[in-house]
Amino acid sequence: MLRLSDVTYLVRDHDEAIAFFVDALGFALREDETNAAGRRRVVVGPADGGTGLVLARTDAPSAVGDQAAGKVAFFLETDDFAAQHARMTAAGVRFREEPRHEAYGTVAVFEDLYGMPWDLIEPPRG
Repeated sequence: MLRLSDVTYLVRDHDEAIAFFVDALGFALREDETNAAGRRRVVVGPADGGTGLVLARTDAPSAVGDQAAGKVAFFLETDDFAAQHARMTAAGVRFREEPRHEAYGTVAVFEDLYGMPWDLIEPPRG
């Protein structure tokens, strides 16, 4: 069996990224440790498990928010689109569009704290 456990996600600042992913998106803070060399490892992800994001601080500002060259690279799946959309909007998440219904589900593109597009999606049931 193969499983994708974590992926690297470039950030400017660990604390601002933690605030966005935990407070605005509702992720869990899975790990926040600093080793003896002073390197901080931060991992966030959906509370129910699945792939996590290793929040990696970088000094390459042009890479932050452009990790996928303006394309949607992350697809946040939910089983209750309306509730998540309302919660995220109340938390200040900026949606680029109104929710739309496609053959693959209900979807809307939103921006992360750096302006990178993500999809919030509820697949069709059944």
